[in-house]
Amino acid sequence: MDIEKLKTTLKDYRVAIYLVLLIASIIIIFPHPGTDGIKTNLQFGLDLSGGSWIQLEFQSAVVTFKTSQPVDQFVTDLGKRLNSDVSLVGTDKIEIRKLVSEDELRQIFSENKTELVSYSQGVSKETADDIKRILENKINSLGTRDAKTYVITGLNGVSRYIRIEMAGVSMSQAQEIVGKQGKFEIRVVTTGNETEHVVFGDSIESVANPSQNPPNSNNWGVSFALSPEGAEEFRQAAIKYGAVKDPANHNLAMMLDGKMVYSAPLSSDLAGTLQSRASPNLVASTGAGDKGKDDARNLEIHLRNGALPVEVKIAGSGSVSPELGDQFKMWCVIAGIFALVAVGISILVRYHEPAIVLPMVLINASEVIILLAITSFFLQLDLATIAGLIAVLGTGIDQLVILTDEILHEGKVPSQNIYLKRLKRALGIIIASAATVFIAMLPLALMDLSTLRGFAVVTILGVLVGVLVTRPAYGHIIMAILSK
Repeated sequence: MDIEKLKTTLKDYRVAIYLVLLIASIIIIFPHPGTDGIKTNLQFGLDLSGGSWIQLEFQSAVVTFKTSQPVDQFVTDLGKRLNSDVSLVGTDKIEIRKLVSEDELRQIFSENKTELVSYSQGVSKETADDIKRILENKINSLGTRDAKTYVITGLNGVSRYIRIEMAGVSMSQAQEIVGKQGKFEIRVVTTGNETEHVVFGDSIESVANPSQNPPNSNNWGVSFALSPEGAEEFRQAAIKYGAVKDPANHNLAMMLDGKMVYSAPLSSDLAGTLQSRASPNLVASTGAGDKGKDDARNLEIHLRNGALPVEVKIAGSGSVSPELGDQFKMWCVIAGIFALVAVGISILVRYHEPAIVLPMVLINASEVIILLAITSFFLQLDLATIAGLIAVLGTGIDQLVILTDEILHEGKVPSQNIYLKRLKRALGIIIASAATVFIAMLPLALMDLSTLRGFAVVTILGVLVGVLVTRPAYGHIIMAILSK
């Protein structure tokens, strides 16, 4: 290819976009020498950097029922009978935050003239989201990096398991992080920014779900109950530091691990009550609207001191040593190189033309570089995502072969007009094939199936990068090479 044709090729917008994206990807990955080898900005999961995973099973149940008695009364009576939190999560569905067998529940329901329609072990979506938020807050507060949390939800909307993956953390550390509770404390503002201790989190006996207070008012808050001793300590501190007589200037501050998570003055009603007696049942108001509701959900988590709303047990666990992770990295690199070499040999055998092999292999390899740069922003590389990258190499070369065969139809380079028609037809075939892959992978990408999600996301991104960037650029490059 002469200099003029090279300049013309590089000026083509399809080739220019491809080259700009490739150069930007290399800059984003930023490979550079480090103290123990080549360093990059890529994020590695526990498969490649070592770490631990724990899968927890929720010890609770979600039940659908039919009853002739008032639903609120039924839920209240059932909670007392089971000595457990029972909440309504639908018009005919309840969540029991205690694991009770289906047979036992069926017996209790029949005694109350209620029909048990369906039984599923696990929690509702709202509770699962709360548990996920609690665990993520706990992990982040302890400075643990490269951690992922997945809620595994069935088709019925009930979540039974949650999986936590922590790269660079041993199994004992992982179990300690998951099981550790934060230090919660309520303090009262005295003068200026000074505060004094009121009660610790162990004085909180129960915490209710966020609710509107008063009902149907769109004002949100969280109700919680103090132990008798905690309620008396709360009253004495409020009197001692002047909060009952001047509540506007003596806010109550709630602290979790030394960080303030809530601050508000006593209500005038509560201040008046505390002058004569203790009040164990309290409500922390968080405001109105969606923001008030979100703040109430976060405050509920803090009031629980990082404790989960339901009991869990370890359903599975595993770990990968850092040494084994380094071996996996090496074998992944070898597998990628082997795949490229195998692709190059196959293409050489098919076309007997080195001028075709080189751009094909380079385009294929550049797709992997672009994908690595994109995934570095939101995805950790593990064995499944590496498998996705290798799959992209295979599907990518198939599409490049389709393009090349269309251009070299009847074994000769066509004229410009015929070339454009063939290129358009080939891209149509490739887009249809890519759409099939996209649709097939989309359910895996959207579902919380741990490592399978990474494989699906990489495959989908590979399809999009190929159709939008590399295939059009290759079609122009190969025509310029073959028409020399």
